[in-house]
Amino acid sequence: SLKILAIETSCDETAAAVIINGKVKSNIVASQAAKHEKFKGVVPEIAARLHVPAIIPTIKLALEEAHTSLREISFIAVTQGPGLVTSLMTGVDTAKGLGFALDKPVLPVNHIEAHLYANFVDKKPNLPAVVLTVSGGHTILLYLKNHGEYKVLGETLDDAAGEAFDKTARLLGLPYPGGARLSQLAKKGNSKAFDFPRPLIHSKDLDFSFSGLKTSVLYKIQSLGTLNHKLKTDLAASIQQAIVDVLIAKLDKSLNKYKPKSILLAGGVAANDLLRKEFVKLAKKHKIAYSIPKFEYCTDNAAMIGLCAYYKFRNKKIIPQKNFSAAPSLSL
Repeated sequence: SLKILAIETSCDETAAAVIINGKVKSNIVASQAAKHEKFKGVVPEIAARLHVPAIIPTIKLALEEAHTSLREISFIAVTQGPGLVTSLMTGVDTAKGLGFALDKPVLPVNHIEAHLYANFVDKKPNLPAVVLTVSGGHTILLYLKNHGEYKVLGETLDDAAGEAFDKTARLLGLPYPGGARLSQLAKKGNSKAFDFPRPLIHSKDLDFSFSGLKTSVLYKIQSLGTLNHKLKTDLAASIQQAIVDVLIAKLDKSLNKYKPKSILLAGGVAANDLLRKEFVKLAKKHKIAYSIPKFEYCTDNAAMIGLCAYYKFRNKKIIPQKNFSAAPSLSL
């Protein structure tokens, strides 16, 4: 049987998982969120340092939960990039060290590509599919023809949607993690209270831009002066609506153009309630199959890294390397 140990350390989560014949047998995530809270964001230097003591215990837990040992592993999959270079190094060096000691091949995996595999945890969506990946650092529309065969349809020209959530949350004085707090606050607000810009929503291409929205929010908050709770909830709801409207409009355009068999949602922002609802609504409008990952697979985890490696390996799109030397980044 094919047993994969997967390692993910691209940002502030130390994660390990075991995938056996395409099934997730364990998925352990050690989060550092509490350590970064007082800085209102992830501090790369602190993140890198915290991965070091956490990585081996996390791998051990993943192996124990999957009732397997390092000796039984077929190969090791590890996030190669994109991410924080100093954080990535911990995962990559650990994978290389284990690979060398056990004489097992190591498979480098692209973090953004892996996010879409959160949709393959307990089902196999029909391909070709259009994938909307929305995370803190990336907003990308992909056409997934087959495992390892992609076309980037559109991506962010400046701030990603996750950054827009986090940065506007900071303007509202919300604690870290801002995006999630803004979404909570938005539930109580009126999304039509403020008409924020929806950048590039009418452009023919499928690229995204959110910096204009952020500037507009800044000016609006300055003009309002003191913010009471009602104003904050209405601002949060209106900001969220603007971001989600742009994402859904671009996805809608891509479906009309590429006519895929299914649509997949991926990335940290895939946990957003409004985005999930609008995504389902769009799928029903187009009468198309859709997939949204469970909440625990939206944020960074190693199960998606292992599944990405599994499907690409099975489709002969990647070859495990015995003497893998990892560059910190890898383009799609």
